Amino acid sequence: MNQTLDPATVTGTSSQAAEKATGKPWAEWMALLDAAGGRAMNHRQIVAHLAAHHDVSPWWQQQITVVYENSRGLRHKHEMSDGYQISRSRTIAASATRISEAWLDHDTCRRWLPDSDFSVRKAAPPKSIRLNWADGSLVEVALTAKGANKTTVTVQHNKLAHAEIAERMKSYWAAALERLQSVVESPAA
Repeated sequence: MNQTLDPATVTGTSSQAAEKATGKPWAEWMALLDAAGGRAMNHRQIVAHLAAHHDVSPWWQQQITVVYENSRGLRHKHEMSDGYQISRSRTIAASATRISEAWLDHDTCRRWLPDSDFSVRKAAPPKSIRLNWADGSLVEVALTAKGANKTTVTVQHNKLAHAEIAERMKSYWAAALERLQSVVESPAA
């Protein structure tokens, strides 16, 4: 990965916002880290350099580092410090309670999430569910009520081993949420 991308394309934070918060626009941060040997540093080393040499908060140290890594091709799409992470969401015409039951009731879950191997790590229905996936990755489910019978379901799958697995799981969760929607919105549910 020896590429250079415009920081504006890899972050949701504009250069103006970065400059307002840190005193420097993205281009200046990228040049400073290039001059400091950032391409040869790992994530922690870049953060440590920012902490030692620049007066920015820990949050901005992380933000600048991630933007730098992404813009310089040092980090793949969906890559985090502990593996790859993807998320999918879908708004479903059902209550958060009904949807959490569809996750936690074994028989109902098997109707829309067949052949999956996981254990429930923590459940706080109707708000959130955390799962341990069989491959050691983690799944976090957030349920956000949008009214009595409308809920946004967000699945975040963390600690995925490879970029290919992350892409495959994005498709997997898109299809799974579509099946979940069919199950919980059906009159016989």
